[in-house]
Amino acid sequence: MPYSIALAGKGGTGKTTIAGLLVKYLLQVDKTPVLAVDADANSNLNEVLGLEVSETLGDAREEMKKGVSAGMTKDVFMEMKLEQAVVEAEKFDLIVMGRPEGPGCYCAANSLLTQYLERLIGNYSYVVIDNEAGMEHISRLTTNNIDVLLIVSDATKRGIQAASRISELARELGLNIGRSSFIINQAKDSDADIIGKTLESYGLELSGTIPEDEGLRTFDLEGRPLVELSEESPAVSAAFQIFSELLRHRSTERQGD
Repeated sequence: MPYSIALAGKGGTGKTTIAGLLVKYLLQVDKTPVLAVDADANSNLNEVLGLEVSETLGDAREEMKKGVSAGMTKDVFMEMKLEQAVVEAEKFDLIVMGRPEGPGCYCAANSLLTQYLERLIGNYSYVVIDNEAGMEHISRLTTNNIDVLLIVSDATKRGIQAASRISELARELGLNIGRSSFIINQAKDSDADIIGKTLESYGLELSGTIPEDEGLRTFDLEGRPLVELSEESPAVSAAFQIFSELLRHRSTERQGD
């Protein structure tokens, strides 16, 4: 089974950027192949990764709901559409969930999507899932059976409060999550004390902080793939340190099995 890492957090915290940097890190340390999953209805993980997307699973679901061509079963149709939706890159692939469900019943389409996604995921060593903002993906049980939930917050009390609520909801729903990890993004050195006190007040354990980075901001404004950022970038360097510890923890878990 692949090692799955899902990202969550309120909008504007930079979780999609961090998801892209996580893919970049996994490729660099040769933890491949990697499947990146964009589960955000406002899909832009492909832009962070420098890829173009023409098909999404949401499109396939809508098409199947309208009916498939004569002579083609729903199973064959969905399997074909899933293969078309996979964007292939060097040592990693991307799949975009796309549009949310519209009116009507999507039970059959969702059941087939789940079936073929599970089969697809088995081909990878690591899966990185970029979820939509907020807690909706958790309340719909789409962030389940994962090894690590990376909850991203900005350096604000509201952001940390949202991170706490996401963690609490995951526990209340009894989701099968190996462990949760908290990251503060876009942090300043002067924020350290208040961040520590706020996290402590919510009972959250911090995995690390990622600083504000003018180079990253420039890349973002220019629409350049963030995975092309140099490792000398303060944000990339800090993120890589967090990810290294994340994988070191995985090695320790395996030794203890």
